[in-house]
Amino acid sequence: MSDATLGTRVAPAPVLEVIDVVKEYRSGDGSTLRILDGASFTVGRGEMVAIIGESGAGKSTLLQILGGLDRPTSGRVRIAGQDVTTGSEDAMAAIRNRSVGFVFQFHHLLRDFSAVENVMFPLRIAGRAESAARSRALELLDAVGLAGRAEHRPTALSGGEQQRVAVARALAGEPALVLADEPSGNLDRGNALRLHDLFATLAATHGVGVVVVTHNRGLAARADRVLLLEMGRLVASSAMAAEVG
Repeated sequence: MSDATLGTRVAPAPVLEVIDVVKEYRSGDGSTLRILDGASFTVGRGEMVAIIGESGAGKSTLLQILGGLDRPTSGRVRIAGQDVTTGSEDAMAAIRNRSVGFVFQFHHLLRDFSAVENVMFPLRIAGRAESAARSRALELLDAVGLAGRAEHRPTALSGGEQQRVAVARALAGEPALVLADEPSGNLDRGNALRLHDLFATLAATHGVGVVVVTHNRGLAARADRVLLLEMGRLVASSAMAAEVG
């Protein structure tokens, strides 16, 4: 008898599955340095998870592994059911381009392109027709509150506006997962608060999983869950948001 016949609701598969991830490096003296020691967690569609921890704890290393930019020493990472820790570099890049959006502390916008052209860029690279790419980009700029700034170049935008363009660009390809590394670290308090609101809203309205590495307690407090990375291990604690420095 099927779950549908029984009337049982089947939980959707997680957008992100991180299973016993270990990352080691060989130090100059030949010893082994373990940065990640069995990190495991999942992220659901529409869920925002914040990862906090001291500088040098391995947060950025973990984020690179989650996005398929680096490989773990052992363990598995699955995005939308696809393993990004095995396979060729081309296969990893294909999954990354199709399923992951990135937002960094520095927005990395193309200075000679307008806001809408920056958001269009990954879509054009992926082969989307110009008219369709522009329509999608304008829709996303409207979603982040920048419909009236679409034709402005980055130099004519404030820092907060530039970072919102970067968020729109990360969502352009309709990824399953968005990864953000200190996205508000270069913003003043007002723009940081607006960006935090935006992340929380977009996770729910666009149905993407969001993982954000941050030292900002305000951003961590907006997350559905907070994970502390300490001694290479992740500890779940909703109370940790108030303690982020």
